[in-house]
Amino acid sequence: MKTMMMTANKRFSHPLLVLAMATFALGSAHAKKPWEDIGRDAKPAEIAAWDIDVRPDFKGLPAGAGSVDRGTEVWESKCASCHGVFGESNEVFTPLVGGTTAKDIETGHVANLLPGKNFPQRTTMMKVATVSTLWDYINRAMPWNAPKSLSTDDVYAVLAYLLNLAEVVPADYVLSDKNIADVQKRMPNRNGMTVYTPLWDVKGKGDVQNVACMKNCVTELTLGSSLPDFARDAHGDINKQNRIIGPVRGAVTTEPAPKTLNDSRAKVMGVAAPAKAEAGAIDVKALLVSNSCTACHGMKNKMVGPGFAEVAEKYKGQADAKTYLIGKIKNGGAGVWGGIPMPGQPQLSDAELAAIAGWIVDGAK
Repeated sequence: MKTMMMTANKRFSHPLLVLAMATFALGSAHAKKPWEDIGRDAKPAEIAAWDIDVRPDFKGLPAGAGSVDRGTEVWESKCASCHGVFGESNEVFTPLVGGTTAKDIETGHVANLLPGKNFPQRTTMMKVATVSTLWDYINRAMPWNAPKSLSTDDVYAVLAYLLNLAEVVPADYVLSDKNIADVQKRMPNRNGMTVYTPLWDVKGKGDVQNVACMKNCVTELTLGSSLPDFARDAHGDINKQNRIIGPVRGAVTTEPAPKTLNDSRAKVMGVAAPAKAEAGAIDVKALLVSNSCTACHGMKNKMVGPGFAEVAEKYKGQADAKTYLIGKIKNGGAGVWGGIPMPGQPQLSDAELAAIAGWIVDGAK
C-alpha cells in the first residue's frame, strides 16, 4: 500500500512540477525589465528637427527664397560682427570672400590654389566646391551665438549676399530652391574637388589594394602631416597661434619645412634637432622627442608640465634625485607641479630611464 501511494505521488508530482516551472518561466518572460520605463521613441517632429542635412544634389533642401538685399540686412545685424561687413573678416575669423576671379567662375578652378601662387589667405569661396555646403552650414551653425535661429528664407538671403560678394550672382538676385542648381554651375571651385570615382559607385572597388598582414607585421611607422612650401606661412606662424594645452602643436611655418618628423617636433618645442649619437651612447633629446615628452615639457619653460631646466633646478644637489626621477618618469604621477597628471613611460628601458634622469640631474642642457 505504501509503495502504491509513493508511485501515485510520483506520477502526479511530475506534471505539477512541469506546470509550476512553465508558469514561472512565463512570468519571467513578461516581467518588466528595469530599463523599460526609461526613455521613449522619438516623435516624428523631433526627428525632423534634426534631419536637416542638405546633400550636394540638393536632396533635403527646403523650399524658400531670399534676396541679396534681405541678406544684406541679416548679414549686418547677425554676421558682420565676426565676418566683417564685406566678408573680409576681422580678429575673429578668416576671410570668406576674395581670391577668386571671373575666370575661376568660368572654369570652376581657382587659379590662386595652384602651386606657386602665393595668395596671402585661402578664403571660403576659394575652397568650397558645392553651394549646398554653404547653405547647410549657415542653416545649422549660424549665427555663432544662436545656431539654427535663422528662418529658411533668411538662410537663402544670407547665402545670396555672400555669393554676391564673390560676384557669383548679381546684386538684384533672389536665391531659391528653384535656381540654386544654376548657381552651383558658377561656383569658382566647383571642379576643384578630387573624387575617387569607384568609391561613389556601389559596384566600385576601394582605393586600397593591399592584403592584410597576419604575421611578422611589426614595423616602424611614423605618422605626420605637412604643408606644401608655397602655403606654409599662409596663416602666419601656426606654432604661435596654438594654446599650450595637450599634445597638439602647430608647425613653425615661418621657417623651411623640416626634413623629418622628429626634426619638426624638435623645432616646435624649441629643441635642437637630435644629432647622431656616438656609438653606444643614448641620445636623450631624441628620446624626449620620440616618446612625446616634449609635447608637455619645454626645454626651459613650463608648458603643460614644467620645463626640463626647471626640474633640474628643483632637484639640484639632491642626493637621490636621479633615482627619484627614474621612478617618476617610469610610473608617472601628479601633485608635485600641479594637478595635471603625468602619464608613466613604462616602455622605456632601464638604460633609457637612467639616461634621461641623469641628463636632467646634470642640468638638462
